[in-house]
Amino acid sequence: MQVAKWGDSLAVRLPKEVVEALGLAEGDSVEIRVAGPGTFEIASAPTVEDILAQMRRFHGGVPGDGTADAGDDDAQGRLF
Repeated sequence: MQVAKWGDSLAVRLPKEVVEALGLAEGDSVEIRVAGPGTFEIASAPTVEDILAQMRRFHGGVPGDGTADAGDDDAQGRLF
């Protein structure tokens, strides 16, 4: 892959094999993270549906009794 100028930014053209492996289409969002010196990871960004599904799985999973810290003046023992 080669880094190319794209306006004021730089771009990398993804090979067809990478696009297919990630299930990407034009306009999709991706996440790129630095994995180490000179190394990065790329993944398709989660969709709204993915995030909602994660939230549904988390529902009811708050550790402890779900009340705020008693030392928090604003909390007054209310549930989150």
